[in-house]
Amino acid sequence: MDLAAKIYLDYAASAPLRRAALEAEAAYRREPWAKANPNSTHSLGRAAARSLDGARRQIASALGHGFRPGDVAFTGGGTEANNIAVLGMAEGMRLRDRRRSRAILSSIEHDSVLDLASPLRQRGFTVSWVQPNREGVVEPEALEGLLGDDVALVAVMAANNETGAAQPIRRLGESAHRCGAPFFTDAIQAFCHVRLDLSAVDAVSLAAHKIGAAPGVGALAMRNATPFAPQSFGGGQEGGRRAGTQDVAGAVAFGKTAAELRSGLDAAMAKTSRKAERLAERLLEHPRVRATSPLPYDGSSRLPGIVNVCVDGLESETMILALDEAGFEVSAGSACSSGSLDPSHVLTAMGIPKDLAFGALRISFDERVSDAELEAFAACLEQILAARLGS
Repeated sequence: MDLAAKIYLDYAASAPLRRAALEAEAAYRREPWAKANPNSTHSLGRAAARSLDGARRQIASALGHGFRPGDVAFTGGGTEANNIAVLGMAEGMRLRDRRRSRAILSSIEHDSVLDLASPLRQRGFTVSWVQPNREGVVEPEALEGLLGDDVALVAVMAANNETGAAQPIRRLGESAHRCGAPFFTDAIQAFCHVRLDLSAVDAVSLAAHKIGAAPGVGALAMRNATPFAPQSFGGGQEGGRRAGTQDVAGAVAFGKTAAELRSGLDAAMAKTSRKAERLAERLLEHPRVRATSPLPYDGSSRLPGIVNVCVDGLESETMILALDEAGFEVSAGSACSSGSLDPSHVLTAMGIPKDLAFGALRISFDERVSDAELEAFAACLEQILAARLGS
């Protein structure tokens, strides 16, 4: 099948490039200072640095809640931002107070946070896991039962990348602060898709390709007073938080895209929410399709552009390959763990039975996907289920 004709519904893995990103990057590359290193002290280098700082201002403005341009450090992507944040904040807090030797992570984190449990233990930390409820939400009461004066870091994502379940990060952050621990949130999936209350967040990670800017660019926004021990060495860039020459063109495109999406966020949320509601209702008409959680797609309970369901009696891989052959691109969950033979750790943590979790499908999109494309997908899946399950 012609690849250009395929209907792409895997925006949570990587969203298609937006015009704002393409135009911003192209415009930057035409500038005479595009060839310069932003860390050089000559005129062209200083001009490149000003462009980078402009992107910093746009990201900080999109975050709001007191984040300043100087808090924003650009990284090579969301995974790097998560690694730097979790390890650096835990180490930094322990340097301030040697009693602080325990990290609390939620069991529904992206693998780039989840897989840091082993490195943390190797560095002498213990790791506690806070579990979600049946709807995939980490409740403050569950976190509070784990808190103590030995906690160096609490990390709970802003919204889950598989189910889209939004987390009460303000309340979770307030709980962490009451025991003196810093609070970090991975907002990679949520940033510029919903309004975030970051008032009790000390540091937040972002990724450009989740909002339609170029892959390979991320950001870690960290408040100035946050305890932090550098995890990246060799250049002193980004305030010492991340060494290495920055991708200025990518950062400029990231900042421009964030600014544009922030200005039209409410309209995009409403439009995408309506599409998700209709798609979910359509899919759940089939007796073998189950919702992973009953939350509405309103932006406060769940991200508006992720519909996650499980099909009883059919494995994800079978459906994904059949849908791909028919021209529809979806996933079972995180692209970063797509080779795993185990069921989703997120669905397992929510208490969904293993056999049902093996039949997970994640359909993700934004306001750019048409109703006709989503209806065509639903009809195709219905045909596949009829052929495979006889119903």
